[in-house]
Amino acid sequence: MSKLDDVYAKLQVKTGAKLALIVLDGLGDLATKSQGWLTPLEAAKTPNLDALTRSGCAQGRMIPVAPGITPGSGPGHLALFGYDPIEWEVGRGVIETLGLGIELKNGDVAARANFCTLDAKGIVTDRRAGRIATEVCERLCGILSSKIKKVGTTEVLIYPGKEHRFVIVFRGKGLEGPLTDTDPNREGLPIAEAKPTDPDNAGQKKVAKLIADFYKLALPLLAKEKTANGFLMRGVAHQPDIPTFEQRYGLKAAAIAVYPMYKGLSQLVGMTKIEGPETIAQQFERYVKEYDNYDFFFIHYKYTDKAGEDGNFAAKVKAIEDFDAALPIFLAKKPDVIAITGDHSTPAAAKGHSWHPQPVLLHSELSGSDKLDRFTETGANSGSLSVFEAKYLMRLMQANAKMFDKYGA
Repeated sequence: MSKLDDVYAKLQVKTGAKLALIVLDGLGDLATKSQGWLTPLEAAKTPNLDALTRSGCAQGRMIPVAPGITPGSGPGHLALFGYDPIEWEVGRGVIETLGLGIELKNGDVAARANFCTLDAKGIVTDRRAGRIATEVCERLCGILSSKIKKVGTTEVLIYPGKEHRFVIVFRGKGLEGPLTDTDPNREGLPIAEAKPTDPDNAGQKKVAKLIADFYKLALPLLAKEKTANGFLMRGVAHQPDIPTFEQRYGLKAAAIAVYPMYKGLSQLVGMTKIEGPETIAQQFERYVKEYDNYDFFFIHYKYTDKAGEDGNFAAKVKAIEDFDAALPIFLAKKPDVIAITGDHSTPAAAKGHSWHPQPVLLHSELSGSDKLDRFTETGANSGSLSVFEAKYLMRLMQANAKMFDKYGA
């Protein structure tokens, strides 16, 4: 615990307040000429968000990790949960595995994997294999898991996720992470080599060899597939020891997410995963049903990020409008503190995550009003929250919930 965290902990009091963090994944965007100098938030028709904004909100922009650093979803969400993503580095494989409901044992090393498309020379032509259907992913994972149960003496466990995503768990003695990705992070390059982040770490070197040997066994099994004839691995790591959300904030927390990774992120910090909902309307309905059972709700919405990564401006606008259409369900049971934001920016023009600060809206009895009519990047630029690091959002939410005593005389 840092000295600042120790100060927060000493000031913290129980108030019985309800808090909700709503994350539109990859919400932040850029106004470009090709988009008529509008961001998706600015182009979208959002009457419910507009009404919430006019009812009294503070706005600002958040730096997800540090200036100029483009975050993955893991660091982006850990920061939103109030964990410094530089201090608490968590591998994506661990997050995805936990999200699928798979228990990791001490010594396990997990990797998040994407099926991809390779040309005849082994060059990656599509990092997501055309976003194959989940049923295809399940079939391919079945082929791999039935043929490869071990690499040497190390057990290999393979589990399908949604669409092109799956996880690989290496279970054996003397294994350690993290390692570099085999994902080259863009098309036109071959599958990269997984390397130890610490060249002197024997456990990491052992895992690097395991991954190389696993590829030799697995790629021939996929060779006849038209699109998903390869795979890329990211976030190769073991599970860290991290303080729980309730230990840190004194709040009983629940997560209502659809995709495994975000369920895993919430589970990593001790939130209760609420299973079942598939649409944002269903997520909000479940929030209303569970309102009395928890102090804090994390609600995750994926489709803004998917559209941004596809470079589809119109789809991102529609995703925001679909979210807005469901928002009244949530607002029917309004908590004491609401934060609406993204875990990072995913500009449609960039077709991927970026370092640009994401917009944030904060609503409470004590948030005051920035006298803005809409929640947009342009409005957030002039908001009273200004620009701050995302790791402080939880502390601002607590302050708005009157959860801190005065510091000093």
